[in-house]
Amino acid sequence: MTHQVRDPRTGAVERDLRPMDAAELARTADRLRAAQPGWAALSPEARGAALLAWRKEIAAAETTLLSALIADTGRHAESVMEVRSVLGMLERWTALAPALLTPGAPLPAAVPGVEICQTLVPYQLTGVISPWNFPLLLGLIDAIPALGAGSAVLAKPSEVTPRFIAPLMETVRRVPALAEVLALVEGDGATGAELVGLVDVLAFTGSVPTGRAVGAAAAAAFIPVFLELGGKDPAIVLAGSDLERASSAILWGATANAGQSCLSIERVYVEEPAFEQFADLLTAKAQRLRLARPGPADGEIGPLIDPGQALVIERHLDDAFAKGAVARCGGAVETLDGGRWCKPTVLTEVDHSMLVMTEETFGPIIPVMPASDARHAVHLANDSSFGLSAAVFARDLDTARAVGAQLQAGAVSVNNAALTAFVHDGTKNSFKFSGLGGSRMGPASLFRFVRHQAQLINRSSAPDPWWH
Repeated sequence: MTHQVRDPRTGAVERDLRPMDAAELARTADRLRAAQPGWAALSPEARGAALLAWRKEIAAAETTLLSALIADTGRHAESVMEVRSVLGMLERWTALAPALLTPGAPLPAAVPGVEICQTLVPYQLTGVISPWNFPLLLGLIDAIPALGAGSAVLAKPSEVTPRFIAPLMETVRRVPALAEVLALVEGDGATGAELVGLVDVLAFTGSVPTGRAVGAAAAAAFIPVFLELGGKDPAIVLAGSDLERASSAILWGATANAGQSCLSIERVYVEEPAFEQFADLLTAKAQRLRLARPGPADGEIGPLIDPGQALVIERHLDDAFAKGAVARCGGAVETLDGGRWCKPTVLTEVDHSMLVMTEETFGPIIPVMPASDARHAVHLANDSSFGLSAAVFARDLDTARAVGAQLQAGAVSVNNAALTAFVHDGTKNSFKFSGLGGSRMGPASLFRFVRHQAQLINRSSAPDPWWH
């Protein structure tokens, strides 16, 4: 089977992607496994040196890599952000890993004469399956800490956005130590399913339905899996908050990457006294955003990357309008020069009977609903099967934090929106169907890719009392 690789700006088919066959994938996994003991035997500092050498190669190839990402996604600013974020991640993990991985001093056990030495043993081969919305960033956000921990990595990015793989792997080949333990391969869903049975631990980013299937496959393979799934992130705007700030932050959080992000703001609850002013401000600002045409850098809103997602957005809008929603701006998916586009859309007269308030939309759609008070807003925000992240805007930080503490979400941006796009050093877990497993963020992220071993050392020469 082949997959057609399309230009998201025009819809034109550029080539057919032929997934790596099962035998070649298995050989790749075997090659990485064979090299991993040597990689793990290096000190964290030596592995860090290899990662910094890779960082230098990525920086040198930034123009080529950026061109591939723009071709993959049809957008410019977010592609620049992806490359810069990866450079930052390499620097950050190189600095953090030595201290995190250095064993502490032996500790006395509860049993006299015995001490405990803790060691960390990396999983031999980590699998990564990543989506199309941020191909480079999400392809490497798990791979980099796994490599730092001493694991080898086999990654399968989305077949929708595969162009970046070749230039990225060229940078990998220029760092021989890394080339032995890192491979990104082209493939589709069947390739990902095959990968699950070849690795020792798996990190998956994608939709809830696919993530649940991946989780079941990992359970059958008896390997740990870390699932980063969908979001329906709420924002709460309380009366008295800075509405200029709130409207600008929420607009960015909802429309960056044309809303094609799991941490996009996808529903907004505004305390009634502030509702009309907020909706007016948000609408006026949304109307000023432009589609990125004719070139990728000519506007703020890029194309819808996956044609299948355009159908989801259309279904959500049709359902909302049929149930009484009103579009204050935008309101339709357009076909322009063969590509699929959607202008920022502010919806009012919405409620939780609508798909646009309950299912992940993954587009620049901003439904805004009044709430009678903070308690009502929290109730509405928590009325969801998702719990990835959220945002709260209030006059003072104590109030905002008190409201945020009641939200069933892994990360809460206070007086801002979608901060987890840039702040990766806070430990968080996904709630509900938004994910499963250890934190992708913060220092704890590294420990997903190691097992803890305890060496129990007898320091006493006396016979143990339980011997016979």
